[in-house]
Amino acid sequence: MSPRKAAALRGDDGQDLRQHLIATAARLIGERGSAGLAVRDIAREARVADGVLYNYFEDKDDLLARALLAYVAEIMADRAAIPRAGAGPVAENLRVFIESGMATLARVAPAFAGLMSQPGVLIRFHAMVGGDTAFGAGAPDSSQPDDQDSHQRGLPDILRVYLRAEQREGRVDVGADVEAAVALVVGVIHGEILPRVLFSRPGTQVTAPPGLASRVADTILSGIAPR
Repeated sequence: MSPRKAAALRGDDGQDLRQHLIATAARLIGERGSAGLAVRDIAREARVADGVLYNYFEDKDDLLARALLAYVAEIMADRAAIPRAGAGPVAENLRVFIESGMATLARVAPAFAGLMSQPGVLIRFHAMVGGDTAFGAGAPDSSQPDDQDSHQRGLPDILRVYLRAEQREGRVDVGADVEAAVALVVGVIHGEILPRVLFSRPGTQVTAPPGLASRVADTILSGIAPR
């Protein structure tokens, strides 16, 4: 017999119960964080019995990893997209990317921080997004444009694709080390946001120093060698 349908799903919307459970867990992660989020909390919010969740997921780690994936994907889709190559000044486009990256990380980092005591969830999430490749290690030479599907890729690959496209446009030196530039920019994003998230009180709004994105973008383009 199929598990009873959640009261919230009764009607003609046709939403799958499994997706409803993932969406509910993702919403709770966004609203209250991931620390201490229990199966009973998700089940109560989804209006199903606790045991129903185990009919759709291997275990709690499986559900939370999928919920985290949905939460991150939603935020990535909502970020300010970097302009297409050839449009606008490169320095301004990099500024947009850096500011957007910092804002995105400030929203998603607390969810990961809350799961540090549950490595099983993080290991499954890591596998779901493609392993180390999603975080910039050994990423392929992708030529996919930064279009409506770009929220499915990580920040390193989005920037990598953009800079290589600008190389083809002749607006970035053809001999420039794109991988090093990506490492520098993404390193700044992580370095400015992660410590602030980890060492701030829960619920604190994390922001980067004003003007930092523009200064980093200008420095990446001009370098620091004497002229």
